[in-house]
Amino acid sequence: MATYIDNKKARFDFELLETFEAGLSLEGFEVKAVRAGRADLTGAHVIVRGAEAFLVGASIPPYQKANAPKEYDPEHPRRLLLSKKEIDQLASAEAKKGLTLVAISLYNKGRLLKLSFAIAKGKKKFDKRESIKERDTKRDMERTLKSHR
Repeated sequence: MATYIDNKKARFDFELLETFEAGLSLEGFEVKAVRAGRADLTGAHVIVRGAEAFLVGASIPPYQKANAPKEYDPEHPRRLLLSKKEIDQLASAEAKKGLTLVAISLYNKGRLLKLSFAIAKGKKKFDKRESIKERDTKRDMERTLKSHR
């Protein structure tokens, strides 16, 4: 299971409450671009409209411009492949105030591309400072342990 694209900003800006996995409806040239690592999930989120869920804000440029349709938009909404039960659960979470559905990573599972996303709550500024402080102390501890070896 190789991770092609990871949204590191999502873990910093949001507190992840519950994670989900979904398939993506992509064109062939989009799949090649993702496998080449050309996609961008920064600012991407999931919305539920009707009985379907869509990935919005993700940018997947074509693998080769010559093979893509002329009217191709790299940031168009992409349909997620989820069960009705999961879509209902996501719709109720999206309706709650302060919660959003944030894209975390794109990876493969066998031959299929999967999207990992989470129900998330936005962090405040002091929470972000706390995350930075934890990360720095962990890094310092690892450095001291490595130097003692």
